[in-house]
Amino acid sequence: MTTDTTGTAARDGEPRRGGPADSPFVRACRREPGPHTPVWFMRQAGRSLPEYREIRANVPMLESCRRPDLVTEITLQPVRRHGVDAAILFSDIVVPVAAAGIDLDIVPGTGPVVAEPVRTAADVERINPIGRDDVSYVDEAVRLLVAELGDTPLIGFAGAPFTLASYLVEGGPSRTHAKTKALMYGDTELWHALCARLAEVTLAFLRVQVDAGVSAVQLFDSWAGALSEADYRRYVLPHSAHVLAGLADAGVPRIHFGVGTAELLGAMGEAGADVVGVDWRTPLDVATRRIGPDRAVQGNLDPAVLLAPWPVVEAAVHRILDEGRAAPGHVFNLGHGVLPETDPEVLTRVVALVHELSARPAA
Repeated sequence: MTTDTTGTAARDGEPRRGGPADSPFVRACRREPGPHTPVWFMRQAGRSLPEYREIRANVPMLESCRRPDLVTEITLQPVRRHGVDAAILFSDIVVPVAAAGIDLDIVPGTGPVVAEPVRTAADVERINPIGRDDVSYVDEAVRLLVAELGDTPLIGFAGAPFTLASYLVEGGPSRTHAKTKALMYGDTELWHALCARLAEVTLAFLRVQVDAGVSAVQLFDSWAGALSEADYRRYVLPHSAHVLAGLADAGVPRIHFGVGTAELLGAMGEAGADVVGVDWRTPLDVATRRIGPDRAVQGNLDPAVLLAPWPVVEAAVHRILDEGRAAPGHVFNLGHGVLPETDPEVLTRVVALVHELSARPAA
């Protein structure tokens, strides 16, 4: 007996029915009908959960991402509590960059901080290729999780080249991305060399997760919305496309997500995703027209709505499910990550409501 790339047991190369590959989540990603609209939440494993805050007490972020026992427990927490249709690997987008030799830390209240920001070709050369041995803790965590999750799919993820490049050039988070754009416009050759190097690191990091058994991957381009469509196509799309094309034979759905990307949705789909994540600014029916009929959509409840009274949340869930029916496949999610002050009980109620409202008769 072998294991296919979706983590579903197979015999003689034929995947069996059931298991993660036949889950509502994977079916929706593949634009196939399922028993209900699947739901999971970006940052579902995190600061909104008291059990997360307890287990992370006095453990630095990077250390927690490198401990398979912690990664496993944190990833499982929202699955147990909320009954979501997919788990997402607990990690951080800078984990593979740190494994590639970049001196950085994740500073509480700030985010990733890079000791020596990228400025020159020599700085780009400092970014080393990575393989499984460099992130063996991720490989181990994924294998542990696949065994624990059973039929529930596990989503792997990584940061897209542009967003990683922005952190490395800025030296940390930025509202304007001014230094990033200055390099991008002012030294195009160096920019493409940096993004090409990061694309290889990202692809290798995702390959480790796929080989270990994740059922889908999500490529986060969190800051791509800072660009015009023309700049996205020139400076970003080729590198994201390289990552996604490198997973075309992996047998798992590929999700691509960014924030503030209303004008980029079509181009982000062209980069090679099977599913395009949509933030809360664009209705899903409008997004579907921009993305086209060959890709599913994911989203897109405003995370702040979860802080409102339940009738407001309920009405928003109804609206998003209605808008999502225009898409060939819909994965219910937020338009960005769960806010730390969110009441976990509201998330649990949203999952139950989505399942109830979208339930379809058995064939």
